[in-house]
Amino acid sequence: MNVLLLCDDTWHPAEIIERGLEAMEKEELVFHVVKTAKDILTPEMVREYDALVNCHGSAINASNSAPWFEKGVTEFGPEEFRDHVSRGGGLVVVHSGLTIGGEAEPQPAYTEVAGGYFISHPPRETTHVRVTAENEITRGVRDFSERDEHYQIAITARDIEPFLETASDHGGVTISGYRRYFGRGRVVALTPGHTLGVWKNPEFQKLLKNAIRWAAGK
Repeated sequence: MNVLLLCDDTWHPAEIIERGLEAMEKEELVFHVVKTAKDILTPEMVREYDALVNCHGSAINASNSAPWFEKGVTEFGPEEFRDHVSRGGGLVVVHSGLTIGGEAEPQPAYTEVAGGYFISHPPRETTHVRVTAENEITRGVRDFSERDEHYQIAITARDIEPFLETASDHGGVTISGYRRYFGRGRVVALTPGHTLGVWKNPEFQKLLKNAIRWAAGK
């Protein structure tokens, strides 16, 4: 399976994810990393992949905080995310991928497909991630703990199927993983993933790989 992974924004450098991928037993998954999506992605390019993983916020990249999406310039923006999945594409949104949209800078087409958006997070602390439902994504995954940013999110879609929750001293208990169908496609959202410790954790790696396979319909 060929997987297109988007990463590298102002608060989430690509190095963390790339180091995590290096430590992962990827088996049949082949990751192709894109860091400056604004000037690279097109709908035709994205359709060549079995699944799309978005770990990228709304900045162009880690060294350029200008907006990724610009009408008349960006060829793959919020509407293209929505259309790609509705036509049968698979999307996995991880951590900073949920920072696109929200109340400050709404991106309704992206939020429509992602099913939610980031609100805030307390200071980094130990988070406890717990599986709350058995399905294809959580199969073989055990609960784990890592220091991370505990994302607080607003869920906007009514049809989500939660399967993961995270607890921390200052963040309470929140849904941190869900899946849904969108049109003919599939979407998975995972909120853990700010630190290298999470990306190198074997249980998170299982989650991510299972999520990609499910989103791709495999």
